[in-house]
Amino acid sequence: MFEYDLAVIGGGPAGLAAALSAYENGIQKIVILERDVELGGILNQCIHNGFGLHRFGEELTGPEYAQRFIDRLKDTAITVMLGTMVLELTSDKTITCVNKTEGLFTISAKAVILAMGCRERNRGPIGMPGDRGSGIFSAGCAQRYINIDGYMVGSRVVILGSGDIGLIMARRMTLEGAKVLAVAEIMPHSNGLNRNIVQCLNDFGIPLYLSHTVTEVVGRSRLEKVVISQVDSNFKPIPGTEKEFECDTLLLSVGLIPENELSRKAGVPIDPRTNGAVVYDDMQTETDGIFACGNVLHVHDLVDFVSAESEKAGRNAAEYIKNGCKPTDKTGAVVIQNGNGVSYTVPQKAVLSRVEKGLEIFFRVRQKSEKSVIEVKNNDRVIAAFKRDFLAPGEMEKITIPKKLLEGCEGTITVSVGGAK
Repeated sequence: MFEYDLAVIGGGPAGLAAALSAYENGIQKIVILERDVELGGILNQCIHNGFGLHRFGEELTGPEYAQRFIDRLKDTAITVMLGTMVLELTSDKTITCVNKTEGLFTISAKAVILAMGCRERNRGPIGMPGDRGSGIFSAGCAQRYINIDGYMVGSRVVILGSGDIGLIMARRMTLEGAKVLAVAEIMPHSNGLNRNIVQCLNDFGIPLYLSHTVTEVVGRSRLEKVVISQVDSNFKPIPGTEKEFECDTLLLSVGLIPENELSRKAGVPIDPRTNGAVVYDDMQTETDGIFACGNVLHVHDLVDFVSAESEKAGRNAAEYIKNGCKPTDKTGAVVIQNGNGVSYTVPQKAVLSRVEKGLEIFFRVRQKSEKSVIEVKNNDRVIAAFKRDFLAPGEMEKITIPKKLLEGCEGTITVSVGGAK
């Protein structure tokens, strides 16, 4: 058995930022467990720019952004175990791992940070009808084939879903010489950032069909044709609205799912709204000493926000360890919940007595709106309001409630959206 003060599961942007933050806050014996053969996570295949604008004030590619953090590891005593698969995590913070050097082994840690990221939803969970010929990929899988392995996945492409990865791959496939025939989105709005709609679709003349989904896939050995149809308000296909596209490739960008199998086995409570752990304002889960951050907690739009959130988790994990790993006092914690127009909030709970300057709350809205007001209530009392010119489900929002406005709050804090035009 190996013993560490802190074990970080995942060596992507969340894990790197969390580990470095904990180290800079006085924790020396840290290990990063990464199943891939190199650090960086999903950023390694994101060769487009647009990363780091908030953090570094300049546009970086994904690998460049990751390298900024990897380079900082050289001046630390942090242990990195690559090619290491974590098989099990228990509530007492014992981790079972396997790699080709040590074989099957265990790690005992005083604290654990979950930073496993997320995975893509495939055709099975969405019940896609039709044949099962080759040529159907998740957008991230196609991205890896092209950007890392050097394989072109197809020449005539239809994309289902307008998540950011799907939008970015529409541009990437076009730049590589493929013809992107259409992007279909079942919702009446895109689920990607507005800048990606402009830069990846509009700039290349790629049509976006909102309120449409794939209703037939044709092709025995290789995909030959995709049929999309308009859907009604209940997401049921409308007869007579079919559009056919002869193609050899279908990319799926139909959602991301936080990788929380380890969390569930450890008994960490999961929020069904985010598919991530329930956390407090210090990023600690309901299980003492286990923290969560990044896309394993909730799916982010920008890696800059992942880094900031993960540094907070690392800083608080360090404090937990330095305080002797005593159970955290959660007396008087308030429950943060989503109200009208809001699909989820993170964190889900907060101990207001330890809030220093203000309480940060991240959330997503259910639909697009303009000239809206974000209203925050403590039980039935309005304690804060924030104006927004534009809100969209594809863009994560953040509000900070000043400490003085939290005085006397107890019970529940509800975040709602109103005043939409």
